[in-house]
Parts: sequence; structure tokens; C-alpha cells
Amino acid sequence: MVVNQVTKRAQLDLNRVVKYQILTYCYLNGVSVSESDLDCLTYLAFNPDIDLTDFCNNVSDEGIFKTPQSVRNAVTKAEKKDLVTKNGGNRKSIKLNPVMNIQVVAPVMLDYKFLAVESQEV
Repeated sequence: MVVNQVTKRAQLDLNRVVKYQILTYCYLNGVSVSESDLDCLTYLAFNPDIDLTDFCNNVSDEGIFKTPQSVRNAVTKAEKKDLVTKNGGNRKSIKLNPVMNIQVVAPVMLDYKFLAVESQEV
């Protein structure tokens, strides 16, 4: 079989590498996310086990979402999509779902290999 291979190389800052990992995970698992959701999840990747209220205020202050309530709604949506896990009782902490295996400590090198083949009819 002849394979048309495309190789791309780029050096990105850590924030973009983390965002790309999240985007790729979502794409491969059929999870739809908006650009704001992606930015929110990227922020969470760098702040694991953060208090939910603090997280909502911080993300709102960063301008990713306009209000802490909008952030809370995005977190609830991400939790339903298994992208975020919550822990604790009254003061909940949140983090990215460990299943995503997002690497946030540099150096990080991503090595994805995808193959597309045409289906063969029998």
C-alpha cells in the first residue's frame, strides 16, 4: 500500500501545546467544544484541583467568559462531557479528567500519527 505522508513540525509555547492536546482529545472523542470552552479547559489544565468558585472568578477576570456564572455553566457542560471532574463537598475543587492525559510541564513533544484508509468493499 502506498501512503501519502504529511509531516509537520512546529515549536509552540506551552499554552498552545496544552490547548492542542485538549482540542485533539475532544476531536478524537467526538466532543464538541467552543473556543471559549477550550480556553477555559486550558486554564484549568494549568490550575488543577482549584476551588470551583476561585476558578470561575479567575476565568471571568481573564475575560474568557463574561461572568463567573457563565464559567460555572461551562464547567457543568464540560463535566457532563467527562472533560472535568469535581471533588469535595461544600467547597468543590475541579480538574481536567485524568483520562485525557494532558501534559502541562515543559518540555512536551507531541507525536500523533493518524492514518486514513478508504474502506474496501467486499
